[in-house]
Amino acid sequence: MFDLTQISRYRENNQLEAKLATGGLPKSIWETYSAFANSYGGVILLGVEELCDRSLRVQGLLDPRELVDEFKTMLDDRRVVSANLLREEDIRILSLDGRAIVVIQVPPAPRDQLPVYIGGDPVRGCYRRSGDGDYHCTPAERNAMLSERFH
Repeated sequence: MFDLTQISRYRENNQLEAKLATGGLPKSIWETYSAFANSYGGVILLGVEELCDRSLRVQGLLDPRELVDEFKTMLDDRRVVSANLLREEDIRILSLDGRAIVVIQVPPAPRDQLPVYIGGDPVRGCYRRSGDGDYHCTPAERNAMLSERFH
């Protein structure tokens, strides 16, 4: 886990993604969820922005509980995402510098749930994490995950 008291020292990477989320739950959260699940897992921070110099800054959320509730509801909807990998303790609301943020710890998916995809579409909705970005899986990557599922 990251030491969130040192957040300004971190940069987005293959296991850390910051999303401002001041306008509500960002649609791109599902691409990141899929990418982390299909890769090594990772942490999504809501209420944290990435600045021009790529450093992170806590912005905070007005209603973090509402975001968490919406995220959990959507997480159980198979039209949104193919698998809910999270336990209750994987989603937390924390206060940093007097501002509320949401921390979502996404584990790597177990073999039998690979690939994790979004939008009910395993072809166009399958993502992987590379560096600080989420990318569509290639057919070869998707096929490799599917073959893992049955071994």
